[in-house]
Order: sequence, then C-alpha cells, then structure tokens
Amino acid sequence: MARPSVPSPCISVCILDPGRDMCIGCYRNRAEIGEWSRADDDRRWEIAQQAEARRIALTAEKEKRA
Repeated sequence: MARPSVPSPCISVCILDPGRDMCIGCYRNRAEIGEWSRADDDRRWEIAQQAEARRIALTAEKEKRA
C-alpha cells in the first residue's frame, strides 16, 4: 500500500542550533534540510521519523532538567 505524500516538517522556525547542527523548529539536521527537496517519499518518511525521534528525545531531556 502506498503511503501518502510526506509533508515537510518545517514549521517556519528556521534556526540552526550550532551545538547540534539541527533546526530548533523541525529537528532536522543541516544535511536533511538540504536533501529534502530532492528526496523521494521513502527518504522523506525516514527523515521525518528521525526528526520526530530527536524531538521526543530532546523534550524528554529538557523535562528531566526542569
């Protein structure tokens, strides 16, 4: 079964955290952001899943420190 087209995870908060080389808005790294426009849907799903995993991990990390 084909998956639907993958929407960009960009939320228009385009600020790279230099310590993590990752956007603080979408949680993609610089390479993934650059790759997005040429990636096929399978790769986009992979990038989106990795970004979501980063978001979850960093949110948990922040909550531990609070």
